[in-house]
Amino acid sequence: MKRQLTAAAVKDYTEAPPAVQKAFDKQVKLLLQNFRHPSLRAKKYDEPRNVWQARVNRDWRFYFVITGDTYLILNIIPHPK
Repeated sequence: MKRQLTAAAVKDYTEAPPAVQKAFDKQVKLLLQNFRHPSLRAKKYDEPRNVWQARVNRDWRFYFVITGDTYLILNIIPHPK
């Protein structure tokens, strides 16, 4: 599998704190290795649009769709509580 970031995700990444960027990089590496890795807690977020949610850390999430052999990262945002 490959990963690709949308323009919105790139903006989210550059505006995120350095610790979140580092955690995101680690989590994406795990995603590419094992979609079901426990620390990702990946789950279907929006069934009709086929959007998935995964954990960056306790307070941040990233959203993605799977298209062919690519994870398209849509957003990296603080987790709404």
